[in-house]
Formats: sequence, structure tokens, C-alpha cells
Amino acid sequence: MKASLRGTIHPVSEGQWWFCLKHMRVEPDQGCPNKDRMGPYATEQEAAGALQRAAERNKAWDEQDQDDDD
Repeated sequence: MKASLRGTIHPVSEGQWWFCLKHMRVEPDQGCPNKDRMGPYATEQEAAGALQRAAERNKAWDEQDQDDDD
């Protein structure tokens, strides 16, 4: 850690990227409360694709539920 005139600088931990549902953007570990976010993800790109992956999983689960009903 390095000291600055404003205090201590804490590096962003690896694997701590989140997708903020309130602001619809990727955030590092320091950001909105976790109740408003999806994650954590290992990379910024993974966090950016969070909504798409959730939609794909929901669709697959819905299709599986329909197959189970048949």
C-alpha cells in the first residue's frame, strides 16, 4: 500500500468486480452496497456480461420447467 496526502490507497482486490443494478454499470469492490449488485466476478468483462448470463440462465430454466411439465 502507498500513502498519499489524502491517506492510504487500497488497491482493488483481484476478482472483485460487480455489476451495479442501480446504476447499470460495472464497479470495483468499492461501490454501491452488495444488495444492489451482482457478483463478485473475477474480471471486469465477466461483470459486464452479468445481465446477459442471468437472462440466458433464466431462459434455460424456463425451458427446462416446460419440459418437466410435459
